[in-house]
Amino acid sequence: RAYGSCINMPLAKQGGESVPVKQEAHRDRAVDDDDDEEVTPRKRVKREESEEERYAQSRHCPYLDTINRQVLDFDFEKLCSVSLSHLNVYACLVCGKYFQGRGRHSHAYTHSVQMGHHVYINLHTLKFYCLPDNYEVIDPSLEDIKYVLNPTFTVEEIDHLDQKKRVRALDGSTYLPGLVGMNNIKANDYMNVIFQALAQVPPVRDYFLREENYMHIKRPPGDQSFILVQRLGELVRKLWNPQNFKSHVSPHEMCQASVKTSKKKFQFTEQGNAIDFLQWLLNTLHMALGGTKKAGSSMHCLVLYVYS
Repeated sequence: RAYGSCINMPLAKQGGESVPVKQEAHRDRAVDDDDDEEVTPRKRVKREESEEERYAQSRHCPYLDTINRQVLDFDFEKLCSVSLSHLNVYACLVCGKYFQGRGRHSHAYTHSVQMGHHVYINLHTLKFYCLPDNYEVIDPSLEDIKYVLNPTFTVEEIDHLDQKKRVRALDGSTYLPGLVGMNNIKANDYMNVIFQALAQVPPVRDYFLREENYMHIKRPPGDQSFILVQRLGELVRKLWNPQNFKSHVSPHEMCQASVKTSKKKFQFTEQGNAIDFLQWLLNTLHMALGGTKKAGSSMHCLVLYVYS
């Protein structure tokens, strides 16, 4: 029985007898996986030195001058331009294209080697990286890119929004925050007028300008309507962003969320009725924010919040 258990194992001669030799359990173990390795004082010093060198390198990236803010557009769906995946997507800050991953065999890594484009931002974590060297870039000059991707507003800033002043975009055009043009992708103008109208209602605007107002609302598993709340919040914040790179915004992601949530009842490829869309949108937002068909069912009820 003991011999049978070793019959498929390689044998090594030892003292004239053949004994079984165990194969490696993990042949493809990661190179930097040293959990079982004893860390000696010398190794610890080397590791600390390498971390200090990496930190110094992140502070002095030599490729920051290759960033082209003119081509950056974060309004479109965040998926890899090669694999069409939504997972772990990075934006190239030189050409503006989206690529997945930053590992050695990822599309972003390949793009950095082939095209010589080195600076990327993770569209989810908002962290900057230099490829193919694969170190994080920490520089205060990149804060404007992070803010365009994810604008944030304090309570004090929201209180002074009605005191509108014209601001200048990166392309030289001027605009009033909140009064920003929207791209007509194909036939989504009936959607755009509703988005613009809701963004001008102060209670709605103030509610969606702060993600903290709705980010902790719990939804049942499998519920897809809450994506509409998230996309509308992102769109409202971009409309009121005083640091936009351009004087117009694309509602592409909000339109896609509307198509998906309405099960294609409303589409941006063909004309629809704006009043019907408004009624559906308010009702869906109300339910997604925890409301029911009963009056006053939720403190997050959008309609009650607006007209109370």
